[in-house]
Formats: sequence, structure tokens, C-alpha cells
Amino acid sequence: MHAIDKPPAVLGMDVGKQSHWACLLTHDGEMQINRPVANREDELASLFSKLDHGTLVVVDQVRNIGALAIRCAREAGLDVAYLTGLAEHNAAKLLPGDAKTDERDALVIATTAMGMPTALLPCPEPDETVDAARTLAAQRDYVVADSTRAKNRLRSVLFESCPAFEAGVDYAQGWTLNLIEKLGGAWQIADASASEIGALTRGADREKVARLVETTRGTKRPPEPVVEAEGRNCKTLAKRIREDAEEAAALDGEIAALLTGDVTYRCLTTVPGIGTRTASELVIGIDIALFDGHDKLASYCGLAPRDRQSGTSISSVTASRQGNKRLKNLLIFSCNSIVRSDNRFGRYYRMLREERHMPHGKALKAVARKRLKVIYAIMRDKVPYAA
Repeated sequence: MHAIDKPPAVLGMDVGKQSHWACLLTHDGEMQINRPVANREDELASLFSKLDHGTLVVVDQVRNIGALAIRCAREAGLDVAYLTGLAEHNAAKLLPGDAKTDERDALVIATTAMGMPTALLPCPEPDETVDAARTLAAQRDYVVADSTRAKNRLRSVLFESCPAFEAGVDYAQGWTLNLIEKLGGAWQIADASASEIGALTRGADREKVARLVETTRGTKRPPEPVVEAEGRNCKTLAKRIREDAEEAAALDGEIAALLTGDVTYRCLTTVPGIGTRTASELVIGIDIALFDGHDKLASYCGLAPRDRQSGTSISSVTASRQGNKRLKNLLIFSCNSIVRSDNRFGRYYRMLREERHMPHGKALKAVARKRLKVIYAIMRDKVPYAA
């Protein structure tokens, strides 16, 4: 990432819901401000208006509770930067004491920004379309997480009632969830008539349906009050899973529609293995102007190895555990769709597996790293992929 020049003064802000703690350090190390400021626009504007031109405002959160402070600082004509939580945590160990207070955190932020400006990350400039897509993506993530919780809870209920039935449930099959939502748990489905089940599983494989219904045979039926309670819970959970899936699909469509006019988004969808979901996450999560090379982008995404050196021996094979884990997982797992293809990435994967005897996981990560070079060039130059 581009380095941030050392400013004449730094205002470190430990942001909070009700108020932020502000600590202003000058180039000479003098502390001129050290007090809380309310998280209100008028209070923040008043504070920023008193700062000299060139003062750098550094926050520890770029969204949520830090959003208003960033907007007010920019309106006051001040530059804004961001210190990650991990960097702040590590920097705090270098200062005396081990207290964890807002005042000390603000001092850590200001001291780190003044002494080590390379530790700072620039705050991306606002983009109405990308910001709207990011808001929808955050809602989609919430819906997907809610669906996962509901599936895990449904598995727990079904497993306690009839393990064989739970083992036969395939949540990817719409008819399975439809059966559970309309009828209930394993025992309500076992009690249902063939016509009822047939109407709810129209178009499904008859043998699979029959096998699922028959899984309750050989398992002792729980007491009737328990069966009724389990059935009620199963209906509720299956309905939530279906609604979450529909909401996630609708949000994906809205995000894609929002970004259709974005050149970078359209170009990214031409890369093998990158669909609308991955392309939208890349556009939302990466400001390519902040990276001066694909190596820096790989480091940010957690796809760069971690160097280890001792004397004349140096190794780069250790995987880094830092970086943006969300983008890292997205970039790696999206390569599953291309490893069997005949394009350059598929051939590279097979070479790693056959000639270098690399495990699947490591080979997939290597393919993701190779493809990231292409992604970087496409996002930088805004041109479609060319094999």
C-alpha cells in the first residue's frame, strides 16, 4: 500500500458509540488535546475546526461508530487514516503500562501514527454505488449467517429425534425443506399419507423421497408431547431457512444490478472462476488505488507467504495468518470451479498436483495467488480478461 507521509500533527481517536477519546500529538511529541468528544456532528465539527491544516486524523474503525468522525474530518479538510485493531494491539505492548482504557488507546493510536506512519492504512474515498452495494452485502452476510444458525439448530433437533432421518436430509434439495416446513419433523413426515408427501415433493426423485420417509423405521418413537414440540420447531426452522435463501438470492440480484454500471465489476466477471458474487465482493472490499503492486494486494488478501530468515537461510513457505480472511477464503474457494478446466489455471493446478505432489489445499491457494495477479491487472487497468 502507498505509504502515508509523516504529518505535522496527529489526532488519534479511539471511537465509541456515545463518545470518542481524542488525543492530539504534535511533531515534537507535545500533547495538546486529551479529552472525550461526543459522537455528534456539531461536537466533532467544533473539534476539527480547531486543528491546524495538515493534521492527520487517525481512527481505529472505518465504519459503524467511526463513520461520522471520518465524514466530519473530511468536511473540515483534514486527511484521515486508519489503524487496524491488530496493529493497535501490538503497538500497545510497546508503551508503558497494561491498562485498557479509551484514553490510553487514543494515545497508542496517535503515538503509532506519529512514529510509524507506515502502519496506517488510508481510508477509501466514499463511492455512492459501492457504499450502497456494501450495505446490501452486509445484510446478505447477516441473512446467510442466520440461515447457517437455523440449519445447525434444525440438524440438532432432527438428530435428537431420529439420527437416521437427520443423516438422510439434504438441505440443498428444496423438496426436503418443503416437507419439513409443511409437515414438521421426522415423525410427522412418517405419519403423513403417500398423497400428502407426493404433493409436497412433486418433481423429486421418488426413490430418494421413499428412502427418507423410511429412515424412521427401527428407531423408537419419542413420547407424543416431545414429537409435537419437535415438529413445531422443525416447521419454524425450515421456514426460516427457506426465507433466508430467498432473501439472500434477492440481495445478490440487487447488488449485481447496482454494480452493473461499474467497469471494474464487469471486467472481473470475465475472469475464469469469478461470478457475480465474487466480483461484487472484490469491488466492495478492495480500493485498487491503495496498492502499488500485486504483491501488496496478495499480502492484504492473506495470499502472500510469510518469510522466515535465520543467518543465511531464508524460507518463504510458511503461510501467513494475517490479511483479509474474508477475501482470502473467497479467492481460494472460488478456484474450485476452474481446477478441472483446460485453461491456464486448471493446467497450473494439475502441474502442482502431479509434478510437485502438492496437496489439494496448497495447490488451490497457489492457483488463487496466480489468478490474483490477473485480478490486480484487471482492476488497475479496467480491461476484460484475455487468455
